[in-house]
Amino acid sequence: MSYIDLPPIIEKMLNVSDSVSDLNFSVGRSPQVEVNGKLVPVDVGVKTITPYHTEIMAMALIGDNAEAAEKLIKTGSTDISYSLPMRSRFRVNIFRQRGTLGIVMRVIPPQVPSLASLDLPKQLGEIIELKNGLVLVTGPTGSGKSSTLAAVINKFNQEKPYHIITIEDPIEFLHLHRVATINQRELGSDTPNFAMALRAALRQAPKVILVGEMRDIETTEIALEAAETGHLVLSTLHTIDAAKTIDRIIGMYPKNEESVIRTRLAQTFRFIVSQRLVPRADSKGRVAAVEILKSTPRTREYIDRGEGEGRSLVEAMEDGTLEGMQNFDTVIERLIYEKVITKDDGLAYSTNPHNLALRLSGFGGGSVTEEMQNPVRSTPPVASASAPASSLISKY
Repeated sequence: MSYIDLPPIIEKMLNVSDSVSDLNFSVGRSPQVEVNGKLVPVDVGVKTITPYHTEIMAMALIGDNAEAAEKLIKTGSTDISYSLPMRSRFRVNIFRQRGTLGIVMRVIPPQVPSLASLDLPKQLGEIIELKNGLVLVTGPTGSGKSSTLAAVINKFNQEKPYHIITIEDPIEFLHLHRVATINQRELGSDTPNFAMALRAALRQAPKVILVGEMRDIETTEIALEAAETGHLVLSTLHTIDAAKTIDRIIGMYPKNEESVIRTRLAQTFRFIVSQRLVPRADSKGRVAAVEILKSTPRTREYIDRGEGEGRSLVEAMEDGTLEGMQNFDTVIERLIYEKVITKDDGLAYSTNPHNLALRLSGFGGGSVTEEMQNPVRSTPPVASASAPASSLISKY
């Protein structure tokens, strides 16, 4: 491996399993692939990757992308897309660690997913009927946020004659023009940052704007302005549930603006969809537990006034089943009873494991007393940067 010919190496790694979600090149380890959340070493002719290997790989992946090379030098990491003709596309992150380079290549499924193929809640199909507002998909890295948004855009593309603009870092799923016209812009090659591209999008007459991530207050502010002026804006945040998403957005603004931003957010949000991937009981991948908060008079009031005594978004979601809402613990409880996931995994990924343990006290496993004496963390384990976005369920 003194000379790096990447395509054959990547081919060999992909051939390990149909469920490969990431390729991992870390100095001091053999090349690895991630399958159903676990790293598996692959023999590609080298037992231990050296700094030289990752340097040469990085050069091959970056090619003549001067912006990506400059970003790697200045910030220590860069995101690019890479295509293996006739096989697969990848979202690639190259990063510095302890003076060497590491590389993680996320496998992007060749077909744009649909809501049905991901087994996502049917009520998410209502998003394409919205005319304006803000739709957020949240969750830790690798929880399938990009795949869910791609499925929503795909549904628009099949049913609505709209102009849609996506701003991504990098572009993952390639959408062909069908009923809709879709223009996809990539950070680095097409635009320097989300905020600038989003501001420009307001002059490009789109009905729908997808922003890869609301990373900062400038991007968030422009997204809110777009939602307030008749556009439907879709984006993501790295937050674990709906309540934390509201807190994150409000926390971006100065304290003296909290009342104003609460009112604006209450008026503009339409859906907050949060996802957690839970290992399947049959060990065949992972299943998505999806929390859905919708805009209703009650939820708008709770966001505007803030949660407090008698104002809980979790309770609003529990009571809003007929309106299409659901909260994590109710979904996880159902998955446990259906034996899709184990009781232990369900408790580990629940929002309130103590209360869930009480509700499950008559369902197999250990006693409630044992579960309360050995509390499980109340937030889901943080997925690694290489957790598969393509494994919301075994079909994903």
